Amino acid sequence: MSEEHRGNPLARYFLSNRGRMIDKWHHYFEIYHRHLERFRRRSPVVLEIGVFQGGSLQMWHDYFGKGARVIGVDINPRTRQFEDDSTTILIGDQADPAFLGDIRKRFAHIDVIVDDGGHTMAQQITTFGELYPHLQPRGVYICEDLHTSYMPMYGGGLRRDGTFIEFSKHLIDALHGWYYVAEGTELDVYTAGTYGVSFYDSIVVIEKRAISKPLLSQTGNRSY
Repeated sequence: MSEEHRGNPLARYFLSNRGRMIDKWHHYFEIYHRHLERFRRRSPVVLEIGVFQGGSLQMWHDYFGKGARVIGVDINPRTRQFEDDSTTILIGDQADPAFLGDIRKRFAHIDVIVDDGGHTMAQQITTFGELYPHLQPRGVYICEDLHTSYMPMYGGGLRRDGTFIEFSKHLIDALHGWYYVAEGTELDVYTAGTYGVSFYDSIVVIEKRAISKPLLSQTGNRSY
């Protein structure tokens, strides 16, 4: 076990897993723990898109603790077998805005969204556009396996228009909307409601928070 994994409860769970199958890149666990630790033992509502064999649903329950509600989304009806008292399974296409709208209606409060679904550009962009504004004001949105943005079979390509990587680069501009949006113009949810955007190998993490206009001031005494 590497030094990064030694103190990480998610990595420990994954490496000792004897339950249902989990499919994850090892470097993801440090990223998850860095951004999600504050939700542990606080009964969060966690939406994971992409259920696969159901192992990550068990992992999230172990990590977040008693009281967590985990919602799994998948296109495969066979994943319904993983539903239990604290886990909801929804069957549908993440690229379908109507289906995502039903999720918003059914779950008024979502703390964490992890998009580990089909990884196509349309799926990732549609899901983010439909669900990020619905995320609670201090929620965390994670989109993973972003290397598909460079793979033609998923609709990707280096610096190709329409990939999720290129889309998410625009979020950097949105963070700075205070400095270029005309005075009196309403700021969008990405400027007024996003605290930060963190890029890692194959993962982007967007932290949501209501943001006031940046304030610059000076304290202390002048030296010259």
